[in-house]
Order: sequence, then structure tokens, then C-alpha cells
Amino acid sequence: MLNEKLQQAEEVTNKKEFTAKQYLAFWLPSLIGVLLFLVPISVNGKVTIGLGVLADGLQGAIADYIPSIMTIILCVSAAGSLIVKYTTIEAVKKSAFLTALFDITPFWLILRCIGALFAVFTLNQIGPEFIWSSITGGVVLYDLIPVLMVWFLFACLFMPLLLQFGLMDFIGTLVRRVMFPLFKLPGRSSVDALASWMGSGTVGVLLTTQQYESGYYTKREASVVATNFSIASIAFSLVIARFLNIDHMFIQFYFTVIVTGVIAAIICPRIPPLSIKKNTYYEPVGKQIDEVVPEGVSSFRWGLKKAVEKADQVKSYPGVIKSGVQNVIDIWFALIPLVMALGTVALVIAEFTPIFNYLSYPFVPLLQLLQIPEAQAAAPAMLVGFADMFLPAVIGSGIESELTRFVIGVMSLSQLIYMSEIGILLIKSKIPVSFAQLFIIFLQRTVVTLPVAALMAHLLFF
Repeated sequence: MLNEKLQQAEEVTNKKEFTAKQYLAFWLPSLIGVLLFLVPISVNGKVTIGLGVLADGLQGAIADYIPSIMTIILCVSAAGSLIVKYTTIEAVKKSAFLTALFDITPFWLILRCIGALFAVFTLNQIGPEFIWSSITGGVVLYDLIPVLMVWFLFACLFMPLLLQFGLMDFIGTLVRRVMFPLFKLPGRSSVDALASWMGSGTVGVLLTTQQYESGYYTKREASVVATNFSIASIAFSLVIARFLNIDHMFIQFYFTVIVTGVIAAIICPRIPPLSIKKNTYYEPVGKQIDEVVPEGVSSFRWGLKKAVEKADQVKSYPGVIKSGVQNVIDIWFALIPLVMALGTVALVIAEFTPIFNYLSYPFVPLLQLLQIPEAQAAAPAMLVGFADMFLPAVIGSGIESELTRFVIGVMSLSQLIYMSEIGILLIKSKIPVSFAQLFIIFLQRTVVTLPVAALMAHLLFF
């Protein structure tokens, strides 16, 4: 092993310098990617990122049309899948992309059809009211899907700037000595966390999925990153704080969110089901990562070498653009129908059935033990976040105790996994996590973060 590292170091030393054009091929796209995904900016008092400015701008320009556009896309997705499934079309069979998009299993086909049906019901306000009401299907079609549509559009188009031009290789090499001992993860996972933190948790999951399918994460690493590092953005955290009327102490609030998130990210990956995930790579591509720095070479120099080599592999910029466009189409036609179907069902269960109330009973004595006021009213908020991240804030907004609202807000952002968005994206991906495992991890994160949030609230802020 030592001989191999010495040989690698010698190769780095002896290798001739890259050309200015090769360095530029790494630095320029990576810099644009950093500016779009990772640098926080303030626009009209709102903290966001460059990608967010583009997404908000487009959403504002076509907001009135997005529900209708996406309903049409959902119907085309369902109809196309039915046609491909039960007829023979040579043009589709000759296209690997169209085959992957429309030739799906009966289970996913049913969900696409349900998603299209729910969208039509909600857009036209027909059918059972509990499906299209403003607190169920209306939330998904008019509030959630427009955000996902524009964010995924720009994320898919610009994500190659992070992935294909060496930035992940460069940063991963630099911070591996921190990420690996603390979280047992490659250094590049820090970029996933930053992309989530500054932009959107869904962007972080999308980034993780593409990294896994490209051979840069093992099954365990991808599962850990997706369920522990896809943190809510600063912008969304501020929305939650304002909704709960605790935005006057946002710094204390978000500091608590960060502390609880870090503790959960340290503990949860070390217990089942995450700890027993296989440390093997996605089989079709195998291992493609190497962040180990040879002896005698600085982390910066080795990371720069790996980054320039990665950027040098990009031979066709139109090919990168084509891949991004295909990713957009795949998200719009394959993922958003599932968001409409499963997100609506989750909200119907949360809003019109007592299931979450019953399941939350064990949390009442725990909340009382932690001296959380109005424990009976707050208990459902501990579990309803599994359906949607915003629901705990809806429940908590009517609670009088500011301390209790503070804890509910922290929990809604610390639990991370919710089926209206993140959960569906993970289930649809090739990352090996099941619905049952996601629920278990959600409960683990709740049990781990609740005492921390309560303790910090009591000792530091109230």
C-alpha cells in the first residue's frame, strides 16, 4: 500500500503541467456552478442562491399557467405510459431514453395515472372534495409542484457544472479528512449538504442520486447522504419561522436546527437500517471515486489534479446540455406525477383521518418529560412531518407557547424525510431505501433530535 502511494506521488511530481486551457476547463464551469448553487445572496430581504433567483423569476412570470402546464404533462405521462405498455411502437423501442421514460412497471404506471387524475380533479375542482381541497391536492398542485417544476428545470440544466467539470473531485479531496472520520462519508458529500443548505433539499437529493448512479457513493453512503444531509434551505427555514411567529429569534432557531442536524447525522448512520447498508457501488458503473491523497502530495495539489483530469474528460458540451434536458424531462414526466399522487394521499391521511393523532400518543409523555407546554396539542406535529415538512408548522401555529412552537419548528426541519417530496424522490431513485426504512429513519431522527431541541430551547433561549 505504501509503495502504491509513493508511486502515485512520484507520478504527480513527474507529470507535466496541464495547459492553461485544461485548467480553464475546470475553473470556469466550476466557478459558475459555485455561484449558482453554493453562494448565498440576498434579494429583497430573502436569502437565496443564484439558482433560486432564476427559479423564482420564472415561477413569478408563469405562475398562473404552471398548474395547467403540469396537469397536461402529467396526463401525457400517463397516456404515453399506457400506450407504450399496451401497444408496439417502433420509434419508442429504438430510443433508450423514451423506453426508460414510458416503459414502466404496472405499479409506477398506476401511480402515474392516479397523479394525472388527481391533477385534473384539482385543476377543475371536480370529483371528491377531499382530493382537490386547498389543504390536500390544492397544496400539491398550486404550492408544491410549481416550486419543483422550476427548481428541477434549472437544477438539472446546471448541475453538470458541479458534477462533470471536477468541482466535486476538488472539494471532496480537500475536506475528506473531516467528512470521513466524523460521518464516514466521502468529502464530496459536503457539496450535497451545501447545495441543500443554500438552495433546496430536493436539489441535494438529486445531486446524491446522480453521484450514486455515477459510482461516487456506495449504497450505504448514498443512503446516509440522502437521508441526513438533504437539509432544508435557509430560505424555507425562514418561512417556517415566520409562519410560527418566531422569526424574531431566527438566529437562535436556525442555530438549533444546525446542531440537531449534525448530531442526527453522526448518530443515525451508525445504527440500522443505515449502518447495515452494503458498502458496494452501483453495479452497472462500479467504483469511480478516489479521494485518497498519496503521501508527499498536498491535498490541494492532488485535488486539483483529479479535478482537471475530470474536466478534461468532457469532450462534447452539446452532449452535456442534452443530458441535462433529458434529466428535466425525466423529472417532469416520471417524478412529479408521483408527487401529485402520493403527496395528495399523504395530505388526505394527515388532514382527514386521525391516524397521525393515534400514532403520536407515545410522544405525549415524552414531551411532558421534556417539559414542553401543551404536549397533547404538540404531539401530532412530531409525526405529521412524515407526510409533508410544512404540516408541523400548520399544527403548531395555533399553539400559544412560544417554546413549543420553537421546538415544533426545529423538528419539522430536522426530520428531513417527508413523503410529499424527498421521500418520493428517494423511492423513485436507484438508492436502496424502502418506504419502511424511510419511516424508521424518520422516527430515529425524531427521537434523536427532539431531546436536543428541547434542551437547547430550555437552557439557551427560554
